Amino acid sequence: MNCCGIDIHAHVVPGHFPAWLDRQIPQGWPAMVEAPARAGHCHRHVVIDGKNYRTVSDHCWNVARRLTDLPEMGIATQVISPMPELLSYWLPAGTAQPLVRFLNETIAAMVAESNGVLQGFGAVPLQDMNLALAELDYLHSHLHLSGVEIGSHINGIPLGDMRLRPFFEACAERDIPVFVHALKPTGMDRLVGPAQLQQVLAYPSDVGLAATSVITGNLLESLPALRLAFSHGGGTFASLLPRLQQGWLVFPDLQASIQTAPVIQARQLYFDTLVFDPHTLQHLIQQFGASQLMLGTDYPFNFREKHPAQQVLACQLNDADRDALLSGNAERFLGFASQQTRIST
Repeated sequence: MNCCGIDIHAHVVPGHFPAWLDRQIPQGWPAMVEAPARAGHCHRHVVIDGKNYRTVSDHCWNVARRLTDLPEMGIATQVISPMPELLSYWLPAGTAQPLVRFLNETIAAMVAESNGVLQGFGAVPLQDMNLALAELDYLHSHLHLSGVEIGSHINGIPLGDMRLRPFFEACAERDIPVFVHALKPTGMDRLVGPAQLQQVLAYPSDVGLAATSVITGNLLESLPALRLAFSHGGGTFASLLPRLQQGWLVFPDLQASIQTAPVIQARQLYFDTLVFDPHTLQHLIQQFGASQLMLGTDYPFNFREKHPAQQVLACQLNDADRDALLSGNAERFLGFASQQTRIST
């Protein structure tokens, strides 16, 4: 397959985590434990507080194995970000900060090892704004990562809340794109079935609410230069948007509080293509515009899109829209185009 795509949604789990220097390991500190090999690949358990959170393969940390897999997916460049559970907003800030720093430096090392095939999104301890802003500056100015990954809420604080505005202001000022991933979703008490339903059903619901809060909080009205992308095709957002638009037209209170029509604001947001269905993807293109969708895979986890480029090709788009979804939109989101302009001038 011709490798031209940019995968905006792929994850990293380090092969190990540093030992805590104090005598007592803090609650919530992750560790890696060897697991039986499968299909010739090394596997390890991600253990948190004595429980196996997830078993992962060495594709999570082994750059050579990762690069071997990309051509079959039609991927030329992959943006890697921490497994969301490692964002660790629920840890004390003084515990989370060294963990996040380790993640960021691990990602930067993987990017360097890949000779440019990989790009990196770092993480910041958003439970403490001062520490978050300091880490944002470090990952941007020192590590030269391409952007930052955040959760769909910060310990229950929605993204549109004014308490998070200093972080978004800093991202806009520094021209740092933000990738929003579902994390500890609401509504788990309404699901009946195995724990995997969190990823399958609850993640999309939480992402949809996160995108909605950006609109109802007028975040992009305050910061029009901010670039925000949402995982899993924005989850339920495409279904919530028509109701929000109609409510804005009907209810004076909504029109007074939301400064610009929701459907207009929505077309300033970016979304990945990780919806597992070309018909759903076509709906997202109609809803948000072909300029706002970017490839996403959730590599290397089992519940991922293995053929992202083929999903785009199945939509039978014109050449310009096809190329935009495969790579052009991601280049714009990541700021590659503006970097080229600065270099050429």
